[in-house]
Amino acid sequence: MNAQNKTDVPTFLDDQEKSLVRISALTAVGDLEQLTAQLNAGMDSGLKVNEIKELLVQLYAYCGFPRSLNGINTFMNVLSDRKTKGIIDKQGNAGKVPDSNRDKYEEGRKVLEILTKSTQVKPAPGFGEFAPRIDAFLKEHLFADIFESDVLNFKQRELVTIAALTAMTGVEAQLKSHVGMGINTGITEDQLAEVADLIQKTINITQANTLRKVLSRPEHPIAAPDMLVRISEIEIIPEYLEAYNSILKEEAAASVKVEPGVIAIFPMYVIENPNQIRIIEIYANKQAYLSHLETAHFKLYKTGTLKMVKSLKLVDMNSIDPETMKLIFSKMGK
Repeated sequence: MNAQNKTDVPTFLDDQEKSLVRISALTAVGDLEQLTAQLNAGMDSGLKVNEIKELLVQLYAYCGFPRSLNGINTFMNVLSDRKTKGIIDKQGNAGKVPDSNRDKYEEGRKVLEILTKSTQVKPAPGFGEFAPRIDAFLKEHLFADIFESDVLNFKQRELVTIAALTAMTGVEAQLKSHVGMGINTGITEDQLAEVADLIQKTINITQANTLRKVLSRPEHPIAAPDMLVRISEIEIIPEYLEAYNSILKEEAAASVKVEPGVIAIFPMYVIENPNQIRIIEIYANKQAYLSHLETAHFKLYKTGTLKMVKSLKLVDMNSIDPETMKLIFSKMGK
């Protein structure tokens, strides 16, 4: 059984715990590009190979085999790349070999009692009575086969689970349950608030707010008061249209992809006159816009298209219905 001591609980998450959160969240949503970077960061922070393997295996129970397997394949590629670069990563604890003759349902039931600090009857009321096989899978596989492995302790496993559930949509009830379990393993509410901050930076504000809501913490506004919304009206000299569109596409894609403060750069053309370009630009705040102007991709766009632009008009906009605008961003996962 894992030792789950709650004494001397630190105030903040350490670097390895932060990596567990980021890796779990990105695996759950299937963002393999960011996951590659965070897997490297996790190894650099001191996480062992087997610890990350265990994390990725555990997540299949929460976000499904496809996301788990994609995470594992991504990790294999990361390790291969690091080996090529001469980086020697520590393997860590491989985990104990379980007794094949044990009563796995009973073991899982006892683990769940430790996590929930409540009696777990057999079968579980409700879903367990309706679908006994899922109750057996939950106890025998998740909370016995997986949670009983000593590669990660209960606190680490709950951080992994809470991060994944926070990053995913439509699982608020399960998130609430695991927040309670996480607190029972020694995770503090302040540390959970830090998890929400990490999810905001790694995934988005909307998903971070699902955890803040469970914690009864103030939710962060999706649309900041100084959010900048603009429509750029541009006319392109016809002979340069193809070249301009190519440069614009690259600039818009780079801006949305790499700049956290760029919510949208959405280029369009007027159907009846393709030389007339319209760009909806949305920046999280004024500072995000000013930072955007200093990026290499924007400067490349600006200098590369000067001779192509016949006219340019920037129209700053304001929302008539800010509350509905928040719902739009919520639907988009921003």
